[in-house]
Amino acid sequence: FGVTPDMITLAKGLTNGSVPMGAVLVSDRVYDTFMQGPEGIELFHGYTYSAHPVACAAGLATLGIYQREGLLTRAKSLAAHWEEAAHALRGAPHVIDVRNYGLILGVELEPIPGKPGTRAFDVFVKCFERGVLVRQSGDVVALSPPLIVEPSQIDQMFSTLGAVLRGQ
Repeated sequence: FGVTPDMITLAKGLTNGSVPMGAVLVSDRVYDTFMQGPEGIELFHGYTYSAHPVACAAGLATLGIYQREGLLTRAKSLAAHWEEAAHALRGAPHVIDVRNYGLILGVELEPIPGKPGTRAFDVFVKCFERGVLVRQSGDVVALSPPLIVEPSQIDQMFSTLGAVLRGQ
């Protein structure tokens, strides 16, 4: 996107969501501003459970798995398959927009007048009943699979979601 952020916050992916952990990454410019500022000003944050050894160990183990199994590269290689399957949903009844970035997807649905969120909630329930877990936020159905997802599972997800959207 051609943007260099000053700060990035991250959490669940550090430990695969298994143990609570978060982090804030800052640019050198922001870091230097804090570290070269007047005495008493520093880039400090810390709470009772900060840097807990269990969370840190889980984070290191998770990052090691990402590297050893090449999960980030693998996710990138699945992106074209994901995008093709996702955009096949365009034209399904009540679909306003299909947006994705990598393996993240949002399908915006036309709201039912006077009942915002109901259409997407119904899709959520019907997909769940068929063994596919989607997320619903307002009238958007969202998917973001685990990095170990297989192409056949991607096909199943989109086949199920497409059938539900088409009332089948």
